[in-house]
Amino acid sequence: MLLKKNILAGKNNYKLILVVCFFYFNTLINSYSQNTPEVSFTDIKILDKISSKNTLVKLKNGDSKKFNNLLIKSLKCKNSEFDDNPEITAYLQVKDLADKNNNEVFVFNDWMFSSSPSITPFDHPVYDVWLVACY
Repeated sequence: MLLKKNILAGKNNYKLILVVCFFYFNTLINSYSQNTPEVSFTDIKILDKISSKNTLVKLKNGDSKKFNNLLIKSLKCKNSEFDDNPEITAYLQVKDLADKNNNEVFVFNDWMFSSSPSITPFDHPVYDVWLVACY
């Protein structure tokens, strides 16, 4: 009779350990997601190649903003977690409104990196776009 109680106690301990581990990892994941702030704004610089003027444009993620003949939308923006050389990445969509033939085609629809803009270059005859900051 004593052996059956020990076996049942061992099975209950195993279940208790699983429940404790589950709650521990659940709180660990929730605390990590709360410590990484959600970035909701993107700053980009636009160079007009004809007039040689730089313009800083602030975008709220998910909203579109018109700049001259461009319609720019920032979907996501992330800061890296490294302190030495922070990397800023943003997913941008840019439409050229001056082109009436392909109104629905994006001029740029990709991730942009602040440290190396040549990885996915923004090719436009009039404008250059650089990623500056996420906050």
